[in-house]
Amino acid sequence: MSMLGPFLVPQFIDIETKIIGPVTTRQFLIMMVCAMIDFILYKTMNFTYFIVSALIITLIFLLIAFFKINGMPMHYFFLNLLQTLKKPKMRIWKKVEPRAVVKAEKMEVKKEFIIKPPLVTSRLSSLSLIINTGGAYQEEE
Repeated sequence: MSMLGPFLVPQFIDIETKIIGPVTTRQFLIMMVCAMIDFILYKTMNFTYFIVSALIITLIFLLIAFFKINGMPMHYFFLNLLQTLKKPKMRIWKKVEPRAVVKAEKMEVKKEFIIKPPLVTSRLSSLSLIINTGGAYQEEE
């Protein structure tokens, strides 16, 4: 076996690692941020306003953490949506004419064409036919 023996190719690189049951690291961190925001709202707001705002914020964070569109996590979908909205809607091709290049005048060189006679089959082609066919075919004369 050579020094460059068989290599292990990583498989399933698009699957995130699970840390707590079916919850991935990304989902866990998103929900921790949601819990911190809810805690700050609990300390700063009236309880009835807190309940309404906490439900809305938690629902949004749950969608971002667990919902996928076409197999793509929601935050990647929103980033792609923002990039698409930021780009122009219509793309117009503006052909730029090349600048005129002044070429130095070249002396005209006239070439004479020599017409060669057509090739005649040689003895080599007839021998190759005999060898390739095992002697079954002979050249017609």
